[in-house]
Amino acid sequence: MQQCDPYNLQRFVDAQNSVFEQVCSELRAGKKQSHWMWFIFTQIEGLGTSQVSRYFAISSKEEAEAYVNHAILGPRLRECSRLVNLVDGSSIDQIFGRPDGLKFRSSMTLFANATSENQVFINALQKYFGVTSINRRLTGCDGIQARLVLAALAVRQQWPA
Repeated sequence: MQQCDPYNLQRFVDAQNSVFEQVCSELRAGKKQSHWMWFIFTQIEGLGTSQVSRYFAISSKEEAEAYVNHAILGPRLRECSRLVNLVDGSSIDQIFGRPDGLKFRSSMTLFANATSENQVFINALQKYFGVTSINRRLTGCDGIQARLVLAALAVRQQWPA
């Protein structure tokens, strides 16, 4: 990895570049149709088991912060999250299907806890999952602690039927 990209965030940029307009189009239509979840709404390491999900996993709070503050990835993540929030009359499962709705929730939880500029992520958690508060519990956590915190947050908020 290069010194200026210690987390190899370029892997996300490269994966997104050819499909980002299609992703936005699908989200505007309120229905995910193609395969891009891993690198648009990424999750913390340890939640996915496939080779692709492991490759695109976020390994630490610091990597999540770098991702959300990245000049390309941060704005794209916020825009895609905003587009999901604009969908009316559909559940998260209707938008993404399962298990991608779960991945979206994990991603929103991760990024709501990784930055103070998190309102779009909080809005998604409130709208689709009924989450009423976000505690910035990742402060001072290493990667393992962060995964445990996120797992606890996910378990505490039951997935709606």
